[in-house]
Amino acid sequence: MHRPLSSSAWLLLATVLLVAALVPFDATLSQRAQALPPSIVAFNAGITDFGTFAWMIYGSGTLVIVGYIATRVALGDTLAQKLRTARRLSLYFFVTIGSASAIVHLLKFLIGRARPELFADYGAYSLTPFAGGWLFESFPSGHSTAVGAFFGAFSMLAPRLRILFALGALTIGVTRVVVGAHYPSDVAAGLLLGLWTAVMTAFVFAGRNWLFRLDASGWPRPKRASQAEPPAA
Repeated sequence: MHRPLSSSAWLLLATVLLVAALVPFDATLSQRAQALPPSIVAFNAGITDFGTFAWMIYGSGTLVIVGYIATRVALGDTLAQKLRTARRLSLYFFVTIGSASAIVHLLKFLIGRARPELFADYGAYSLTPFAGGWLFESFPSGHSTAVGAFFGAFSMLAPRLRILFALGALTIGVTRVVVGAHYPSDVAAGLLLGLWTAVMTAFVFAGRNWLFRLDASGWPRPKRASQAEPPAA
């Protein structure tokens, strides 16, 4: 358990430092982002909802799972192995995104930060714990947490494409600031929270020898076809 705890500590530290660095600029960056040309704001509004938890679970997740399993066909896995991989991959995405959703909604309720829409009345740093309601659920960003978990899961499964996945997550995160739904620190916290759930879930799966294995340094790595368990008797 040493490695997961160490990873949690580092991600927590990174989250705190990044959020703390962005907080002083939240108001300025938010106002400037919303003042961008209407065409840019409209473009961001058109793509921002790709970051919803529902879309991540029922849309792209399904397509990528199918694509991932299709590669297994070419690698010669047995039918039983392909079905087992499909179940475990689906479970990995469900647990990662589901956990992220539960955690972020709890934090929103506990923290109660007013959204940029209420800037004129509350400012950028108003906290109303247990207030509930959309207008007081700015921190952390739910969309950013969803894409952080979604693309974080992909980055754990396909480490060589991590830069592309990071760019995808950042793109959705930026849209939340441009459309006036969140402050930059909300987005940073959400992205890192989502990534944390993907990493921690990978550790749990590696402990059960599902989809991942622990390398020499104790980090979860995706299992190759040659490392798959033999078919059940």
